[in-house]
Amino acid sequence: MAWGMLSERAMKERILVVDDEPQIREMLSIYFSRHGYETATAGDTAETLRTVAESKVDVVILDIGLADEDGLTLLERLKKDFPALRVIMLTGMGFVEDLLQEAQQKGADGYVSKVLPLDELLAAVQRILKRQES
Repeated sequence: MAWGMLSERAMKERILVVDDEPQIREMLSIYFSRHGYETATAGDTAETLRTVAESKVDVVILDIGLADEDGLTLLERLKKDFPALRVIMLTGMGFVEDLLQEAQQKGADGYVSKVLPLDELLAAVQRILKRQES
């Protein structure tokens, strides 16, 4: 978990990408870095909780299907310990109504499918950050 290089001009908004697949973490980290965000990654629950506790994180992009724990369970823990934290659930399963409802009940701020273009995920992050500022 290392944050990307910080711009000298201003603090960038920070995104934590949580996925148990290293290629997905790396791809999303590069994508968001190229769009002006500071990024960090985590591959499991312990690393996620440690990063959020030790660093300022604006948005967590959380895979719903983690190897060590259900992403919805981790979402619940994050929202309990860090209620102001913004979390977008990421799923490879498309839009499953039951999962979407459960994610919303547990405090998810967004729900995006991995099969959608990355621009959809970027738009969700931008919406959440804009809403946070107002």
